[in-house]
Amino acid sequence: MLSRYKLTLAIALLTVSIQTVMADRLDDFSSDGCSQFPDGTFTQQNLWCDCCITHDIAYWQGGNRKQKKQADKELRQCVLNKTGHSFLADTMYYGVVVGGLPVFPTWYRWGYGWRYGRGFKPLNLFEKQQVKKNLSRYFITVTPNSCDFEHPVKLMIKKELLQWLQKEE
Repeated sequence: MLSRYKLTLAIALLTVSIQTVMADRLDDFSSDGCSQFPDGTFTQQNLWCDCCITHDIAYWQGGNRKQKKQADKELRQCVLNKTGHSFLADTMYYGVVVGGLPVFPTWYRWGYGWRYGRGFKPLNLFEKQQVKKNLSRYFITVTPNSCDFEHPVKLMIKKELLQWLQKEE
């Protein structure tokens, strides 16, 4: 017969094993730069894009409310440092404070690397290991200028500009 200690230990190990097997799988990290906002100006198209990618890393992995608040503040400061424009930095900040809430089923919500519905849930040890492994893979494969991609807003502007130019001809 198992002692009470051994039984408790066996149940604890079984519980940890089940939680590990049932844990959500973290999607590969992806970023589209500043999502619903330009990555820079017309003359410097990727001026603050790296700020957004760093912000996306925090959003992708998610965590608690305090971590989201810190990530949003760091985005604001990064954009302010790059541009010197507090209105621009504040506009982006308030946009992510509200638009990045985990209640929205968007690709840019807080914790978007996890299945929708996670909310403000701190990462456990297994999830932190997934984050570390996934980011290691990302940084090995990322291009030298990770902001060289066709942003959705950029594509829309190009399309509108081409249509306008065709009408002018």
